[in-house]
Parts: sequence; C-alpha cells; structure tokens
Amino acid sequence: MFEKILIANRGEIACRVIASAKRMGIATVAVYSEADRVAKHVREADESVCIGPPPTAESYLLGERIIQACRDTGAAAVHPGYGFLSENSEFAERLEKEGLVFIGPGAHAIRAMGDKITSKKLAAKADVSVIPGYDGVVPDADRAAEIAAGIGYPVMIKASAGGGGKGMRIAHDEASCRDGFERAASEALSSFGDERVFIEKFIDNPRHIEIQVLADAHGHAIALNERECSIQRRHQKVVEEAPSPFLNDETRSAMMAQAVALAKAVDYRSAGTVEFVVDENRNFYFLEMNTRLQVEHPITELITGLDLVEWMIRIAAGEPLTIDQEDIGINGWAIESRIYAENPLRGFLPSTGRIRRYRAPRNVPNMRIDTGVEEGSEISMFYDPMIAKLVTWGETREEAMNAMSVSLNRYYIRGVDTNIPFLSSILKHPVFRSGEINTSFIEREYPDGFATEPIDEGLLPGVVCALSSIHHRFHLRGGTITGQVEGYGRNVNLNWVVVIDGVEHSTRIKEGEDEDGMTVYLNDQPYRVRDDWVIAEPVYQGRVNGIEVNLQIEKHDFRYDFVCDSYAGRVIVCRPNTAELARLMPFKPPPDLSRFLLSPMPGLLVSMSVEVGQQVKPGEELAVIEAMKMENSLRAEQSCVVSKVLAEPGSKLEVDQPILEFE
Repeated sequence: MFEKILIANRGEIACRVIASAKRMGIATVAVYSEADRVAKHVREADESVCIGPPPTAESYLLGERIIQACRDTGAAAVHPGYGFLSENSEFAERLEKEGLVFIGPGAHAIRAMGDKITSKKLAAKADVSVIPGYDGVVPDADRAAEIAAGIGYPVMIKASAGGGGKGMRIAHDEASCRDGFERAASEALSSFGDERVFIEKFIDNPRHIEIQVLADAHGHAIALNERECSIQRRHQKVVEEAPSPFLNDETRSAMMAQAVALAKAVDYRSAGTVEFVVDENRNFYFLEMNTRLQVEHPITELITGLDLVEWMIRIAAGEPLTIDQEDIGINGWAIESRIYAENPLRGFLPSTGRIRRYRAPRNVPNMRIDTGVEEGSEISMFYDPMIAKLVTWGETREEAMNAMSVSLNRYYIRGVDTNIPFLSSILKHPVFRSGEINTSFIEREYPDGFATEPIDEGLLPGVVCALSSIHHRFHLRGGTITGQVEGYGRNVNLNWVVVIDGVEHSTRIKEGEDEDGMTVYLNDQPYRVRDDWVIAEPVYQGRVNGIEVNLQIEKHDFRYDFVCDSYAGRVIVCRPNTAELARLMPFKPPPDLSRFLLSPMPGLLVSMSVEVGQQVKPGEELAVIEAMKMENSLRAEQSCVVSKVLAEPGSKLEVDQPILEFE
C-alpha cells in the first residue's frame, strides 16, 4: 500500500479523497493555486504545494507541476479526483514513465473512452446498445446541417472530448444546428483543447441513468447498481438519486451486464461509470463512459456501504477486488443535491465572492455533506461554482426526500447567492415526488426559469406564528437592554403584523399564558409555538401546533431576509400602527437601464459581436461571456443601434457592469 499520495485537485473532491486516505493511514499532499492558498483542502492535507496562479491552465492543468510536487514530497501516487487531469491519458502515461502511480484506469482505457467517437464504436463492438448517429468528425457548420438533416431533428451536437455538459447543444432545426455547432466547438476548444464534435439522434423524453463499475487489474469487474441523474439544467446534473425509481430488475440487470462487458472490453481498472439514456419503454443506449470518480458517487456509497475512493486506491496499489457481484445489494435510498453558488432568480447566473456565513444543517439523521468550503472561503470566477454536495439516506425514497427537504431548509449560506430555494422547489414538486421524471424536467416544469414560490398554504399559519414569536423575543430583549421594563414584562398583550409579499397577517401574543412555550393568536385562533431557538440563531427549528417549521432568518430592524422551502424574500414584522403608516409610503421605481447591455454575471468578455453605429435586430448576438468554464451568448431583446462600446474583449466583468450603450 502507498505511504503517501498526492491529490491533483481542489475543493470538495480533494477533501473527500483526503478523508479516505486518512482512514487508510496514508499521508496526503494537496496542491493549490495562489487563489486557494488558504482553502480547506490545503489545511486538511498533511503537506501542500503551490503550483501556480489562479487560472487552471497555469496551475491545476499543468501535469509537470503535479509531477514536480510528487518529486518534492515523495508522493508515490496521484489521485486526480474529477475534472482537470482526471481523464488526461497523456498525464497518466507521464506518471507511469516517472515511476508514479495514477489512481485511475490505464491510459488506453482513458483514451478509448475519453473520445466519444471511439468509445461509441468500441461499445457497439462489445454488444452495448448505442444511439443512432454520425460517428465521424464534423468539419464545419455546413456539414453539420447536412448530417443533421440526414439523421432527422432533433439532434445532439457533442464535443468528442467533452464531459460535464460542456460542448453540448440540442438542435431542432438548421439555424439552431449551425449556431449549436459553433458554440459546441468553441466550448470544446476552450475547455478540452479539442474542437472536434459529432452528431447523434436526440432521444425524446429520455432518462439519464448511469451504472457504477469497479474493476481490478486481475480481470475482475462488478457493477454497483444505477444512479438516476435525469434532473439536469443545461446538461449539468442538479439532483441525483440511487436507485432509479424507473428501472425494474430485468432492465437493471441488463444495463449492469453491458456496463461490465464494456469495462472488460477496454481492460478497465478502477472506479468508472457507464452512462446510458433510457427511453419511456426502458430501451437503453450507451452515452459515454467516465473513466474517473463521479461527482455523484456518494449516493452509490450510501446504498452499497462501499468506499469507492478506498477501492480506487487499493486497485491502483495492485490489490484484487474481494467483492463479488452477488455481494452487491441495494440498501435503502439516497438522494444528492448539488449546492451551487448561483442565483436561480436571475437565470442561474454564477455568484462569486466570500462566504460570510456558513452553517451546515443540524439534527438531520443519515445526512452527509461533501464540501471544500467553510465560513470565509472565497468562491472564485476561475473554478466550478459548486459549494457542496448534500446527501440524505432513508429506508424508502420518501424518507430520503423528506430528509433532503429538511436539510435544505436548514442549510444556511450567506455572502454568495445559492440555488437552495430552487432545489427545495424540485424536492417538493409533485412530478419529482412521483418519480415520473426525465432530462427535460427542469425545462418543462420551469419554462420561464425559477421564481420564488408562495409559502405552502398549509404551512403559512405556522410560519406567520413562528415569525411573530421570533420578533417578539427580539422585542423583549430590547426592553431588557434599554431598561424599559414597563410594557415588556409578562402578562402583557402585544400585537404584531407579519407582512409577506404585501399581505398582512395580524397576530397577538399574551405573555405568561403558556409556561411551556408561547401561544400566538392568528385570526383569533391559538397556535402553540414550541422551539429551543435563541436570539441570533440564523436557522429556526420548531413546531407550531405540532407541525414542523424550518426557517432561515437574518434580522434588519423590523425586516427579515427570510427563506422557507422555495420561498426567498424579505418580510416585515411590526406593530399595527407601523403597518398602517407603511401603507402610505410612496413607491420609488428603479432607474431605467434599458439602454444598456449589462453583464448578467461576473466573468471574462470573450468577444464583442457588434460595433458602434451597428443596427441590431432582436435575437442577434451582442457579446459572449465566459464564466465558471461555460460560454454564454448575450443577445438583443429588441431592435436598437449601438452608440457606445464600454468594454473590450479580454476584460474581467462584474455583475451588472455596462458592456454596451444603445441609442
């Protein structure tokens, strides 16, 4: 077994690998860019080495820097995590030449499965079901349109060296095919250094289901059941679960058998994932094989009891698998939600900055969090915006879903925007709860994007009463601090108005009436409030008339920034006379910024598509911004004339920074 390994990655996956290595008694070495100097993974490792500036091309993607770090620290093996160099066959070969071990598959398997064109041909040869399409390299947009017309729309344009949803576009007609080809090729070149794309038939209403495999260097390979990964946005997975609510035993066994056959066909060794698309009739087709650890691996670990990172290390050290296929069962249900630094209310635009407050969910059984951040951590424009992976387990799918909903409500992060309200919306959505999902779920159920949703009517009285009791306790503390005892003591009636989305809810509290907690009267109906909440706690956990209430609160005088499930907004709790005066306050409209093109996100201005004096038509591209490793095309919403160009290509942009001005 290795005495010391180096983790060639950052963030939560670096922390995850370090945790398993420590349990195995293996020393660890972290590498970091200058932006990650004080990152969590750096402190958790036994040693650390700086490998360059923040841009990944100047640090985490430089194999020579990783190898030099191994030489300097005496690390015998490298775990690549996922992303960066994890599927770089040249890096794996270079490590071997240096006498170092790559904790992953051999270079041949990486090369064969990393190229989607080659992998599709190998899969077909191994009798794995494949999607109809064109397996050759598409040279230009004209040829792309010709091929797509021959296959029949809709088609999927995909980067041959792609992964993680990058370099992928769905085309429904010739215009979107031509544009999709240009965008996919450009993203593929910037993300993978390889602009080749291919085209295949797009399967309508598919599910994305993947099979986890483990294979050793002694010819033994097994499958560890499936993961349902159909909840996606822009081909990026958002919520995953294991097992799938859709597969039956027959389909599961067939998919597992094909996944194992493919692993053996490419002489695979290590943990890997064979991904399939599955249609409404449970016909399944090979999509790709990821020759690395997957982001969503924790849900497989929870239903099988296996540590996949440990097995990757053991296999790389030459140890044989001691598990047979019949040893693999399915224990309960696991769900993973990816917590991203992004604003779902602004089209999921990336959010950068420092995490000002961070508190993980408390008092939730069978919950797991994989994260590389903590209070004070910086979310940088240079790296993926994922903050954490929140995972819950239950005996049944319903138990796992309920635990996830509670955990999301209790996950308190401030300083950057997060997608937690959106995740809460998904978890309570009736279609998701039914399990009748596919990869178009988000596009179909949220066609206009995500907007904060009303508080559930059944929960609303409890929320109003909880807010009243919270503000009342602040009120009592204020009286104690200022010495104004009269009017703040017990046996005093206090009326509060809770204003949510402009709707007033009148409440009354009688101090001293309830020795075990507090009774709040709403519409003259008593509600018993029970909790152990103390002032300044950002997360409220309590029960109102026996119903569980979880809130996130941040006080600003009589206003509260407030999150409950998929509702996020600002509420007011005040005395009745204050509410009456508030109704008389005039509304001040926001300034008109319609003559400016504003940057919707922090990022890099890749290109400017217009010039001063140009007449622009609706839908015409104005500029391209790259953020969090994705290209975003900004287009005109109406006809206009460009009067000023306010930023140059190569500029680093802030949110809402003006880029263009129109006449």
